[in-house]
Amino acid sequence: MVIQTNSIVNKVSCPVHSTILYLSEELDSGKVKNPRIRRISEQILHLLEEISNGHAGSEHLKAIDELVDEYFEDNNSFKNDSQNDFKNNLDKTIDSNKYDLEIGKYLKSVLTKEREIFQSHLETGNCASMDCIRLSPSPCQMACPAGIDIPTYLSLIGEGKDAEAIEVIRRDNPLPWVCGLVCTRPCEMMCVRGRIDTPVSIKFLKAFAAERAMSLGHYLNPPQKSLNGKKVCVIGAGPAGLSASYYLALMGYQVRVIESLPVAGGMLMVGIPRYRLPREVIDREVAMIESLGVEFCYNTRFGKEVTLDSLRKEGFEAFFIAIGAHKSHKLGIEGEDFYSGKSGYSLIKPESSEKKVIDSEKSGDVERLGDAEKSGTGVLDSVEFLKNVALGNRRVPGKRIIVIGGGNVAIDAARTSLRLGAESVTIAYRRTRSEMPADIEEVEQAEEEGVNFSFLTIPTSIEGDGNKVNGLNALRAELIKKEGGDRLYPVPIEGSDYTIEADAIISAIGQFVDIKGMEAFTGIKWTKRGTIEVKHTCMGTSEHGVFAAGDAVTGPATVIEAIGGGKRAAEAIDRYFNNIPQPRIPKVPVRYHREKPIEMPASTKMSLKRPEMLTLNIDRRRITFQQAELGYTENMVREEARRCLRCDICRRCGKCIEICRDKMGIGALKFGYMEFDNPQETDFRKTSETCITCGACAANCPNEAIVIEEKNGERLLKLCGTILNRQKLLYCNSCGAVLGPAKYLDYVDNKTLNIVKVHQQKDGQKNRLCGACLRKQSVYL
Repeated sequence: MVIQTNSIVNKVSCPVHSTILYLSEELDSGKVKNPRIRRISEQILHLLEEISNGHAGSEHLKAIDELVDEYFEDNNSFKNDSQNDFKNNLDKTIDSNKYDLEIGKYLKSVLTKEREIFQSHLETGNCASMDCIRLSPSPCQMACPAGIDIPTYLSLIGEGKDAEAIEVIRRDNPLPWVCGLVCTRPCEMMCVRGRIDTPVSIKFLKAFAAERAMSLGHYLNPPQKSLNGKKVCVIGAGPAGLSASYYLALMGYQVRVIESLPVAGGMLMVGIPRYRLPREVIDREVAMIESLGVEFCYNTRFGKEVTLDSLRKEGFEAFFIAIGAHKSHKLGIEGEDFYSGKSGYSLIKPESSEKKVIDSEKSGDVERLGDAEKSGTGVLDSVEFLKNVALGNRRVPGKRIIVIGGGNVAIDAARTSLRLGAESVTIAYRRTRSEMPADIEEVEQAEEEGVNFSFLTIPTSIEGDGNKVNGLNALRAELIKKEGGDRLYPVPIEGSDYTIEADAIISAIGQFVDIKGMEAFTGIKWTKRGTIEVKHTCMGTSEHGVFAAGDAVTGPATVIEAIGGGKRAAEAIDRYFNNIPQPRIPKVPVRYHREKPIEMPASTKMSLKRPEMLTLNIDRRRITFQQAELGYTENMVREEARRCLRCDICRRCGKCIEICRDKMGIGALKFGYMEFDNPQETDFRKTSETCITCGACAANCPNEAIVIEEKNGERLLKLCGTILNRQKLLYCNSCGAVLGPAKYLDYVDNKTLNIVKVHQQKDGQKNRLCGACLRKQSVYL
């Protein structure tokens, strides 16, 4: 039996990439039935992909050799054969595993014959034939910390295939609905469409597809491998912990998640207000992860209710730390400590109908700072404030509230205060509006709802009357550029003291990691910032078998960064158990499938505009925690997805423009967006004005982004599905063979300067003939 490779593999000149394509096809075909052989093949494929992408270490090729030998472990007589005898002996073997042996035979042959090329990929990280970058990631995918294949799922959404789009997303992100509502969308910052008009609304399209798939019951988990008997403990049920749990469960690991809160989600649940992220969205996606067999232990503190020793006695061999950053930094100004008493604003049991305050001396859930006789009240930290509201405490902390900070947490605290009934809310920020790190849309919505902003404000002290806060003393500031740097720094203006009246002040200037309970991991190292030190290629700590990701590693960051870290950690834990070497540099996302682009006229591509987000009525927004953003309509979603330029296919190398302008002398392609540093005019509609559809641009495109097609009597020029030009085809008057469009034939006639005689018919029209017919006619002349 001989395994046939398809035409794509045969066209590829690089043995590394051709082997990846071959192995992918065999696995996708479903012919590899043996679980052991499938595991070996998948591990080899994973290592080959890292060699192809330049991410492999010196031990990768050795590891592949050892895995290939496992194909023949039931045929020990072959293991020590010489290369000359190997083929003869193997061909004589006829048994039930012959198909699996043929795969091993193919791999062994390629690794032997093309050893030098495999070694070159390892040493240089380059591919001489450039085949290994054919499916290169787009800028948006490169910008995504989770490496989601964005162009593919946008194309699927544009075609109405929402369930398929979610399947693509969940290969790299188990929480697409959550991210569709709260992601900071670094992908949109790199969207090439933004060089033409505005970026594609990637974030909201993801949310629509997830909600639609969930509503129709098409939101499904991928196939799960059988349990392998290995146990992993995940500490923290935030986005990083949920991500790692999801991928580990799919790989067949038994996963237990330890969570100190009464619910899963971490900062998703207790840090992001419900008007941005409804609780049911988190619950539904967590339930999908739980259905994979992941065990969640709530109200359980690591180091208290459970210990490292007790977990190891239960058989847990690997640990993933994802504890987040749930402690707020202090302002460090006079009066802060005195007025930080929490009496009257403490955590409430969610199930308590009477909403009684939990005594922290018994529960440990709230740290009491003394009663009103020993300290005042009115200063809160934003993390604790948002957590208490999320868990049931809906009492407003004051009538006039000042929130200090300029990030998303500050905006969340301010908008939450309004919804609780505060009469006025002011955000005090030491820099200007343009320098606020908060999402611009969040800032705009806060202004619409009535939040005030006090920019260039530096707090100096908190003043009060007795035990209650009545104002924030501050100085006005100016931005000054320091020597040796470009960034402007706020500097107090002498004598500009003033007071902002308030009876409650919320600090939102950043968070840090609470290391309580982590003392059991004696081998891990901590950075100067109080975060866990890891190798970012694999998220491994300095302690054997212990991994970490999320805010505990990065400090306060984004949801998508935590998800990406959790995914990398899951892959690394799987390598750890299987004794596979870890990659030497972080993995760059690589695409394994090219979705067919959506076809549309150039006029449509240019006229489509990013839709405005519909929001809840302003009066209702101010007083309820109902979701503020109502989402796009289905028509908006389908149209917006079609705005994607499909940068996964077109790499913007500019060869098509150079050929058309410099070689053909036409200059029909107005693709100014391809010039990154100095974008010029882009108008796909103008191509048809001068384009002759000669096909020179398509012939020189290295990735088949721009193509020529002939159908229904027309020749079409298309760029990633966008029809740039269509011209009617002319045919040979004698035999009917296709000659090409009139513009193209006229161009050829002008270039040949009438070297080829054109015969006239009686009606005065050109007698168009193909080359063969012209030669025949010339014989008789």
